[in-house]
Amino acid sequence: MWGRLAVWVTALCLAGGVLGSTVAIAAQDDPRLDELFAQLKNSDNKYEVADVTAEIWFIWHRSGIPPVDWMMEESHQFMKLGILDSALGGFTLVTESAPDFAEGWHKRATVHFLMGNFPASIEDIKKTVSLEPRHFGAFTGLGLIYLEMGNEGAALKALEKALEINPHLPGARLKVEELKLKFYGNSI
Repeated sequence: MWGRLAVWVTALCLAGGVLGSTVAIAAQDDPRLDELFAQLKNSDNKYEVADVTAEIWFIWHRSGIPPVDWMMEESHQFMKLGILDSALGGFTLVTESAPDFAEGWHKRATVHFLMGNFPASIEDIKKTVSLEPRHFGAFTGLGLIYLEMGNEGAALKALEKALEINPHLPGARLKVEELKLKFYGNSI
């Protein structure tokens, strides 16, 4: 199934380029993001924070290439259903079809994490943050990976980076406080 689907997705992406259709800006290059991140850092209103965070995720999930966005949705459904091999195949098609689309790499990293393939997940997170250095979700995921691997120091650094970008991550904040207490005791 994936072979025919890969051909179809690739053909549609190429046809868009050959036929001269305009492709939207890659999600992480959307000009609205700078303002949204400024609002995220400066707001103390939980409703505004929720709205801004949702808008950032909404933008990140759209590549601007209809067949790639469709494959993202299909692969996400596989991931939600626990059909991880199919999700991984789909997100791999996304990263091959749109290599500059950060969220495709992030979602593939998530599937690798769920499959217990931490080194591959870390590599995909590195690609994600090279494309979108403000991807607090990727840094949070990296922290979780390092916790699973028993590397609490690296986990602390990754979670602190996530909080630097988005200070409204209560789970990350609690884990950072817990790790700091463990490392530094009551002297913090």
